[in-house]
Amino acid sequence: MHNANGLLARIVRDKQLWRFGYRRSFCSLKVTSDDLDNQVLVEGSGCSRTAILNRPPALNALTTHMGFRLHKLYKNWEEDPNIGFVMMKGSGRAFCAGGDIVSIYHLRKRGSPDAIREFFWTLYNFIYFLGTYLKPHVAILNGVTMGGGAGVSIPGTFRVATDRTIFATPETVIGFHPDAGASFNLSHLPGRLGEYLGLTGLKLSGAEMLACGLATHYISSAEVPVLEAQLKKLLTDDPSVVETTLERCAEAAHPEKTGVIRRIELLEKCFSHDTVEEIIDSLEVEAGRTKDTWCTTTLRRLKETSPLSLKVALRSVREGRFQTLDQCLIREYRMSLQGTVGNFSGNFCEGVRARLIDKDEAPKWDPPTLEKVSEDMVDNYFSPLTPSEPDLDLPIKLRESI
Repeated sequence: MHNANGLLARIVRDKQLWRFGYRRSFCSLKVTSDDLDNQVLVEGSGCSRTAILNRPPALNALTTHMGFRLHKLYKNWEEDPNIGFVMMKGSGRAFCAGGDIVSIYHLRKRGSPDAIREFFWTLYNFIYFLGTYLKPHVAILNGVTMGGGAGVSIPGTFRVATDRTIFATPETVIGFHPDAGASFNLSHLPGRLGEYLGLTGLKLSGAEMLACGLATHYISSAEVPVLEAQLKKLLTDDPSVVETTLERCAEAAHPEKTGVIRRIELLEKCFSHDTVEEIIDSLEVEAGRTKDTWCTTTLRRLKETSPLSLKVALRSVREGRFQTLDQCLIREYRMSLQGTVGNFSGNFCEGVRARLIDKDEAPKWDPPTLEKVSEDMVDNYFSPLTPSEPDLDLPIKLRESI
């Protein structure tokens, strides 16, 4: 078994994935390689393999090593003719709460930009690999599924939601932007639901995920072990056979009558405007006219969120409608570096501090108001850190050729 430093050395030497050196590794903690590998466990049965995200105290938040290990496992499984399909699930009460943003916060505070680059580079490469995966993939979203957790599941073939599933892309609330492929995933939802989710970071239930297409199937959480047992009996690489088993176990889902899925027309009316200011004005008009608590809740969330993040998220989701997954990931990589390493990283640090470190829920955003967010600021957020900064290097030609 290789140690953590040996693992990092192999990553740096792999020039297909890495174009820059690192002064410090995101994974360079004083832990054994076994400890790191235990962050993603493996179950094997018949011709299927299951990757288990295994950091339950952190709601299975993703680390750099988890991204690297997932990529390595999935590549091996794709190449193994004895493996027909792959599953992913989480330990404990979460599927995956997203990237380990608290660790990224501390890396930023310590001045370790290369480790932050390594994190996003590794995670986004795995997401692209999953989005082009050659074998059927089943993600069992039995619990919290947020941010990067959606990124490592939605690009796959099948996504199973349950009554315990809680979906959200809450990045704007911490002064960041919806990433990990979110600008692609959200932009392809019905109507203006993507804008609503991307800007507010508010939650969807498992039933709502099914209704809008984020999930492909729905079962009660009590039936998850039954579903897993049925899938593990399969000896197939045929997605239609996997789908038949999923449909046999699936249940009807009934979104709440007061939820956002029932408000698609209202979302179109309010969130189709060109600017965040116009969206807020439209919601205020609706709130005054209808006295609808949903409108006031949405307004409250928008007004406590980073003004710069709101404008960046709106543009990102709308650009995503006209881009492929790889194009979105390449663009989001630039944005993620700007938001955590570049001139705009102060909002990320302040958001994480206020929401997750000090928990005073009183972030001081810069700029503090929408009116002070200039077009140049938004344009710069979408630009490389420097003219010489490498773009995310995805194996597009290789994956498209197969």
